[in-house]
Amino acid sequence: MLLQIGMIVAGVVLVLWGADRLTDGAVALAERMKISQIVIGLTIVAVGTSAPEFCVSLVSALKGTADLAVGNVVGSNIFNAMLITGVAAMVAPMTILPSTVRKDIPIAVVASLALTIMVLTDGDLSRLDAAMLLVGFIGFMWLTLHGAKDKGSDDTAPSKTLSVGRALLMLVVGLACLVAGSNIFVDGATEVAARLGVSEAVIGLTVVAGGTSLPELATSVVAARKGNSGIAIGNVLGSNVMNILLILGGAGLICPMTVVGITTVDFAVLTGSILLLWLFANTKLTLARWEGVVLTVLFLAYMTWLVAQVV
Repeated sequence: MLLQIGMIVAGVVLVLWGADRLTDGAVALAERMKISQIVIGLTIVAVGTSAPEFCVSLVSALKGTADLAVGNVVGSNIFNAMLITGVAAMVAPMTILPSTVRKDIPIAVVASLALTIMVLTDGDLSRLDAAMLLVGFIGFMWLTLHGAKDKGSDDTAPSKTLSVGRALLMLVVGLACLVAGSNIFVDGATEVAARLGVSEAVIGLTVVAGGTSLPELATSVVAARKGNSGIAIGNVLGSNVMNILLILGGAGLICPMTVVGITTVDFAVLTGSILLLWLFANTKLTLARWEGVVLTVLFLAYMTWLVAQVV
């Protein structure tokens, strides 16, 4: 048990260090390429920080543990929309671009609703369902890249001048540390949870989801602290969309899944969390500290409910 606890601590340290490198590299790259931070957050940063979810969900699907695969994505998205956004807002209130409210958050809402309907209708995520999710991902990427060039958005904060090569190097090193650190964390935390007799579905929704969401948490909090709201909110929204459309779409296409342990309540929280974030973002186009507190408290309430089901 002491070895697993040591792995958890080491994983967290590695993730935090990687997040700092990743944020600096992403901001510098956005400035060099004259691209909005929100676009960098929705694409490059989101893909990188979603790598742990992809690995865990794909391997889980191939091993026939569908509850762990879907639970990981559902849980990670809840972590992203409530805890990560909430904590980041408490660290530093975030400015939300009008395009994020009009386009990016609604896409995350539609993706959450689509997954909920697909799974709750028959309990399966078929290859047809997965193909539809992947088509949605392609559409999302087209819309995001179509408006990639920065048109005078104010989501950027001054950063150190870095060459494109050094910015890319920091991105790669940061992402590598995020993935490695989160994998170490998940291995240790999953072993601890399993020894305590926690079910596969709950492990996916809590321990594994929390571990694979560590990159998003560290990246968004560090970005918010540095005044880079575009990276912070773009990372969360991009990861949520990619977790459903790309990760579950890809995993489901390779190996169709039958979902049993993920409940209606879990899917309701999944969709409700992003709807609440959308509501808060509409208020003066900012995410204030008190709104961050509300999101965080609601997340803790949901975690308490999950633990109560186990006890």
